[in-house]
Amino acid sequence: MAELQDIPDKPLRSGYTTGACATACTKAALWSLVTQQPLDSVQIQLPIGSTATFTVTERTRIASQATYSTIKDAGDDPDVTHQAEIHVTVALNSTRQIVFKRGEGVGLVTLPGLEIPVGEPAINPMPRAMMTTVCHKILSDHQLQHHGVTITVGVTNGAQLAKRTLNSRLGILHGISILGTTGIVTPFSAASYIASIRQGIDVAIANSHTQLLINSGARSEKMLKSIFPTIPDVACIHYGNWIQETFEKIQESPQITHVSMGIMLGKATKLAQGNTNTHSGKTTWDKEFIYHLALKAGYPEATAQQVLALNMAGRLREIFTFAPTEKFYQHLIAQCHYHCQRIAPQVTLRLYLLNNDGTYITH
Repeated sequence: MAELQDIPDKPLRSGYTTGACATACTKAALWSLVTQQPLDSVQIQLPIGSTATFTVTERTRIASQATYSTIKDAGDDPDVTHQAEIHVTVALNSTRQIVFKRGEGVGLVTLPGLEIPVGEPAINPMPRAMMTTVCHKILSDHQLQHHGVTITVGVTNGAQLAKRTLNSRLGILHGISILGTTGIVTPFSAASYIASIRQGIDVAIANSHTQLLINSGARSEKMLKSIFPTIPDVACIHYGNWIQETFEKIQESPQITHVSMGIMLGKATKLAQGNTNTHSGKTTWDKEFIYHLALKAGYPEATAQQVLALNMAGRLREIFTFAPTEKFYQHLIAQCHYHCQRIAPQVTLRLYLLNNDGTYITH
């Protein structure tokens, strides 16, 4: 998974979730199937109460089934599925049930711990509910209540797109997930990232892992996994910038007994002051705080004063040699440890301050 991107300094445009797109395709395909007429747009009700109109394309239609597609617009969010083609095939069945099947490019759930059982297509509960609602409405409108609907959801190149996500470590294989609780993609929303953190911890617990490795992203995880080569991917969690929410979930999860946390120097300077959301758009490192931290660690005034002249936290290594014996870093990570431990006091926590060259200092 790519490292976090900076939020652009401009008004941001919202988009629609894969779940909303799949619902639009389902509605278009089923209506077209029962009427044997084509559609080029369709309106759906979103879970948040508003409506949205989607442009749709008829891919196939015969007497027994119909397939429609739409192109997902994620707005200004750096979503891996932005501009992906979502397609749905519907067919009537005699079970009176709404049955979901996995088309090419949609993931298969293979591990416990998710909202969807093992063996099911990775179509989350809210998108399933949205698709079920539109099917029941169309069946009712056309006096077809004695039928059910089989819905097969696919995503063009979904297996390739999934390689840019954390799906595989959650046990979702062969494609992406069909997601969305509101139908709307809010650009650079913390909600989706936090949901993935909580989901990842749930999957780790469901697969009997009591120790987690938590990291800000792929680069720091690679460094920390070199220290813990036997820890499986399913027990590795990316906290991104959301340290508070990660440790809140850990605190809610008594099954988790040990946490090893990797953190880079820039984020550590923010966390040490108590900033548990470390996004550059929310917090910046406070040179005055670090200056006083250096004094508290026993450095002379002349050394501490050098901190105030720095323009970025990474340059602290120019003043304080990055080594386990350097008191500055021990004080820094002790402060980080304190702020994390107070959120999740029951867990055994070990911190690893990571350097760009792969070296580290522990607390």
